[in-house]
Amino acid sequence: MPNVIMPKMGDAMEEGTLLRWLKQVGDEIAVGDPLAEIETDKVSLEIEATESGVLSKTYVDEGATVPIGTPIAAIGEESADTAAAAAAPTEEATPALPAEAPPVAQDAEDVAVEASPVAASGANGRAAAAVPTPAPAPSEAVPAGAATATGSGERLRASPLVKRLAAEHGIDLSSVTGTGPGGRIVRDDIAALLTGAPRVSPVPDQAPAPAQAPVSAPAAAPVSGPSGRPAGVPRELSKIRRTTGRRMAESKAAAPHFYVTSEVDMVPAAALREQINAQAPDDAAKISFNDLIIKAAALALREYPNLNASLENDQLVEHANIDINVAVAIEGGLIAPFVPDADQKGLITIARMSKDLVGRARSGGLTPDEYQGGTFTISNLGMFDVEEFIAIINPPQAAILAIGSIKDVPAVEDGQIVPGKRMNITLSADHRVTDGAEVARYLQSVKRYLENPLTIAFA
Repeated sequence: MPNVIMPKMGDAMEEGTLLRWLKQVGDEIAVGDPLAEIETDKVSLEIEATESGVLSKTYVDEGATVPIGTPIAAIGEESADTAAAAAAPTEEATPALPAEAPPVAQDAEDVAVEASPVAASGANGRAAAAVPTPAPAPSEAVPAGAATATGSGERLRASPLVKRLAAEHGIDLSSVTGTGPGGRIVRDDIAALLTGAPRVSPVPDQAPAPAQAPVSAPAAAPVSGPSGRPAGVPRELSKIRRTTGRRMAESKAAAPHFYVTSEVDMVPAAALREQINAQAPDDAAKISFNDLIIKAAALALREYPNLNASLENDQLVEHANIDINVAVAIEGGLIAPFVPDADQKGLITIARMSKDLVGRARSGGLTPDEYQGGTFTISNLGMFDVEEFIAIINPPQAAILAIGSIKDVPAVEDGQIVPGKRMNITLSADHRVTDGAEVARYLQSVKRYLENPLTIAFA
């Protein structure tokens, strides 16, 4: 029976989170049908079936994080041997939480799990009462972040931190509506109940005990406010946000950044864009200012190949190709797919490719070879009314170009004040690779192309 495994979607990928199943057990499956949506440390994407048949079994719950190569489903008739073989790596995917631990160590562990990809991804399911039970034996340990079955057969979806807080504060999770991914109960959902909530009876059939004054429990949240002020509430980070943050922190710490800004007259570029778009055969062929900037930046890199290089293991690698990454804001973080050989492509081709990459980046349809690579990055915040900003270099690249808004301003031409359009561009560069003079000359080249846009159109 063919098994569906957690695929390796990139050289650095070691595990993936199953966000949701797109097919249910018993569904007919054809080759190429989307089976599930998974999240890596880079992007969310769908995995497709490579076999046809009936989805006979799923081995991994929504929200679980498992190593690559772990069987997550079976297509065809299930056998007991296959189910047993598939269950073993799934149980190893996330370590079991200890039944009891000293308060300090438990807080540290629960906070780490709460911010983990398992907690961030969530899972579908119905909430049920959290009934205290004896600690399970080690062989019966439940993976962290997995759903827990209640006596009624319903499944409780909550992170380990939420479950512990509910037990400490006597919160009945069956009355809480989860707002996390897939209906998972997250800490924000119980924040208002963390003081004085009625406790759950340990025996369902036992008569309720007389009402007692609420017992103050020690604060479980790692962030506390001054006396008399509400404490801060920890919030889960997505796997993409954590990866982005780690890479940017490493880049900022390792690379000596410096920044150079230049102002560009965008009146000629705006006029050319209007002419091209008036004759575009469809919306996908209409060019944006960002498309013009991609082409101008790529052409200028031909003149300054040092800025198209990468610093890897104390060696400067000069790239023969000019692949321009475009930073895209997606839910939970950033991703930067790239336009390959941007200096060799026409404006309309760049426009079509950029729209496609951005659209699939936001819908989770990128493939690893579309975002793992690139030689130079552009980050554009012009659509957010940002005059200028500086960006952090995308390692191991040597530089990143930050684009501000195009502003309508009064300009002086031939001694006369006329309406103008100005845009600030800022290059962040690695001082180990380049210097201020080279960066300034590069920006002059980008400016020259944008202020004479016919050189871009016919390049």
